[in-house]
Amino acid sequence: MKEEILNRLSKSTFRSRFHLKEKDLDYIKEKGFPVIKKHAQDFICQRLAPSFPKNDGKQTPMKGHPVFIAQHATATCCRGCLEKWYHIPKGRELTEKEQIFVVSIIMEWIKKEWEK
Repeated sequence: MKEEILNRLSKSTFRSRFHLKEKDLDYIKEKGFPVIKKHAQDFICQRLAPSFPKNDGKQTPMKGHPVFIAQHATATCCRGCLEKWYHIPKGRELTEKEQIFVVSIIMEWIKKEWEK
């Protein structure tokens, strides 16, 4: 299922333009995947999981952390994108299962970028 979603996202002109830069890859190398995954979990919990996230639609920066780039590439950057791409409705808190799923999509995308 993740592969199918990533394939569909790669066909989006907007989503496919996001890629990790050398400084992002260096950061991942320095911190390691477990730390990056923890960052993703924290960002999702704080910025995406609430029923009505603060500044929804603008809460995810376009740069500054590999997870932020991955969120835009995977349409996990705001509740509107989650609703459009994953059919997860706005206006209710994300379940633990949904948060785990979102983090797994983000990490899968990061690993694919890492392997390029």
